[in-house]
Amino acid sequence: MNFIIDLLLSAALLFILAIILPGIRIKNYGTAIFVSLVIGILDATIGLLIRLPLDIITLGLLTFIIKLSVTSIMIKIAGNLFKGFRVKNWTYAFLLALGLAIGGVVLQYMGL
Repeated sequence: MNFIIDLLLSAALLFILAIILPGIRIKNYGTAIFVSLVIGILDATIGLLIRLPLDIITLGLLTFIIKLSVTSIMIKIAGNLFKGFRVKNWTYAFLLALGLAIGGVVLQYMGL
């Protein structure tokens, strides 16, 4: 049940950030749910394989920046997979990743 709530909150955050950031276009909330799911799956699989060696090389000192960069890559991949989701460039992908990270921390702090 917590997974579904986390997914819906993440999709809502993605949808709100798409409204705020002009370089990101999302068709509707249903698309936001699928995009959130795909970004999560990509980040947990491929993203982990990319992050792990980089974290080892940097001894974990740049973990936050590496996670944001890898999440930006996953956002761009998701942008290519969905017709209703477009990210204009890497800057907007990075800003979206930053917004999702900050929003996730705030939601976690609130206990949601």
